[in-house]
Amino acid sequence: MEIEIGMAKSARRAWGLDDIAIVPSRRTRDPEDIDLSWELDAFTFDLPMMASAMDSAVSPATAIEIGRLGGLAVLNLEGLWTRYEDPTPVYEEIAALAKEKATRRMQELYQEPIDPDLITRRVREIKEGGVIVAGSLTPQHVDRYVGAAKAGGLDILVIQGTVVSAEHVSSRAEPLDLFEFIRDVEMPVVVGGCASYAGALHLMRTGAVGVLVGVGPGAACTTRGVLGIGVPQATAIADAAGARTRYLEETGRYVHVIADGGMRTGGDVAKAIAVGADAVMLGSPIAAAAESPAGGFHWGMATFHPTLPRGSRVEVGRLGTLKEILLGPAHENDGRRNLFGGLRGAMALTGHANVKEFQKAEVMIAPALQTEGKQLQRSQGVGMG
Repeated sequence: MEIEIGMAKSARRAWGLDDIAIVPSRRTRDPEDIDLSWELDAFTFDLPMMASAMDSAVSPATAIEIGRLGGLAVLNLEGLWTRYEDPTPVYEEIAALAKEKATRRMQELYQEPIDPDLITRRVREIKEGGVIVAGSLTPQHVDRYVGAAKAGGLDILVIQGTVVSAEHVSSRAEPLDLFEFIRDVEMPVVVGGCASYAGALHLMRTGAVGVLVGVGPGAACTTRGVLGIGVPQATAIADAAGARTRYLEETGRYVHVIADGGMRTGGDVAKAIAVGADAVMLGSPIAAAAESPAGGFHWGMATFHPTLPRGSRVEVGRLGTLKEILLGPAHENDGRRNLFGGLRGAMALTGHANVKEFQKAEVMIAPALQTEGKQLQRSQGVGMG
């Protein structure tokens, strides 16, 4: 149902993950019987997650560790690791910057040219760690650098931007033909972001194996403020899941919906899958791991844009090891550790044995979910406060 904004404009009501709740069902299930595994093209992962291609979250070392834990990490192939032989001093400088100087100085640091040889070396370094290698390139540069990534042994390519469309129009340059590129690149490709039914459907029709869903929900992202563009994440995921069903009916081919951004807790991860995601892409939770390279800080891929930055450097602190954040054990009660233990618990309490089943879980609009009965926690700043 659309709501009238004024005489000339009406709009749909949209919902974020904080606005909804998963409804318990009549059946429960032993948590040990839950299957969290996820298949993307020919690859199978124990966890339905990708680590976001953000320099603050993914280094070659963290990519290897996340792969060993059962997930898939995506290295930013246009980031610090492919601009600097040793980016450690750059990370240290970014962590030490005063907040009022951070954006300008980061713009300068990211002016260092991308080195194709470093792309090859970083991909090979992860490959030699014995895990599946995923790397991210922007639509503007993917033609230029994909060869270097393939030379290192890249397994999965992610073509990623704030919004990626299948029908880019430009009077200045020949736009990337996603359909032709994906057909010829000879590896599975994930594309995004998008945040609408039509946008997701058109990206699926390019031949991508997965689409990233989310424009602006991330902890460090300011796109919604700078551009005024975005869709609350629960609605965006559900719309993309609808496009997935339509495309499956058209072609018999299943394309994965990957919720990208806006998830801090195990409950957020569970709700993203319950409204239709096949997997989640995590940024700030990974940046808060002890192994992550940025010293407890986090920033997005558009934070350092040379003319229109759309992100902030935010402090996320250190929550624990990657294993503790993803798989536990948790020693705090805020849901930010053991994220996939939280997902497993939600699936067990609703009786669903695997991710595909859990996408059918009943949800409801629940604006009081975060506050009902939680006055003491809120006043004391503990738990859900």
